[in-house]
Amino acid sequence: MFKKITVKEIALIIIGSFILAFGTYYFMVPENLATGGVTGLSIVLSHYLPIPVSLMNFVLNVILLIVGFYLLGRDFGQKTILSVISLSISMSLMEFLHPATKPITDQVLLNLISGIVISAMGLSIVYNQNASTGGTDILARVLNKYFNFDMGKGLMAADTAVVILAFFTYGIQTGMVSAFGWFLNGIVVNYFIEGFSVKNEVVIISKYTNEIKKYIFENLDRGVTVYKAEGGYTSEKKDIIVTILERKEYFILKNKIKEIDPESFVIIRNVQDVFGFGFSKF
Repeated sequence: MFKKITVKEIALIIIGSFILAFGTYYFMVPENLATGGVTGLSIVLSHYLPIPVSLMNFVLNVILLIVGFYLLGRDFGQKTILSVISLSISMSLMEFLHPATKPITDQVLLNLISGIVISAMGLSIVYNQNASTGGTDILARVLNKYFNFDMGKGLMAADTAVVILAFFTYGIQTGMVSAFGWFLNGIVVNYFIEGFSVKNEVVIISKYTNEIKKYIFENLDRGVTVYKAEGGYTSEKKDIIVTILERKEYFILKNKIKEIDPESFVIIRNVQDVFGFGFSKF
């Protein structure tokens, strides 16, 4: 049985795929910057074969999709199919409506950095929906699932062969730029993925525990844990509230705490992954 994909997941996968296509097609393709992935491999192979990058990208992805279905599950596989189709359609539309006849800027490094940052944003959106854009992204997911590689390092490992091919195809200069892009891509992808997943653990010590708990329950729809504590100097009994919030929820709560009890003591920690009710599933 296939798990039903929500409208939100579909929309985010399509948006992420479009952003990736834009960064790749308008910044990377004109400069022959193959920094990795099936898209990068497509750029290299289209140099030898009279096949558009979009079609080459689609054909290569079909092969690796079978791997994704088998090793990563049907939910991942069907979302990845949606992403691959969206990516290929987006690039085809760009080729048809506004062909990239030349680089957007005349600075190779600027095109590289711009392309990687834009593409990494798109990739991160897709990855956070338990999907990939196909190709070596699937291999990176396999490394992530079975060998605990983070996604950035997984991509770097899977894309090594593509970067080596770029050296032989386009020469040392373009190959070196591609290699730099390959390295930078792994770092930027991790940065965006971590940015999407970071939560805030909020620890609150206040005389108005009940008011703060009530606000968290009723307005933020989050749970809390209350610890009984004792002041080390005063020996005063205190309640400590601990809750996990999205970043935007934390700012809302912060303003409310200032209103309820300006004298409260608050600690905020960044939490990388949260699993359980109201957050990600294992």
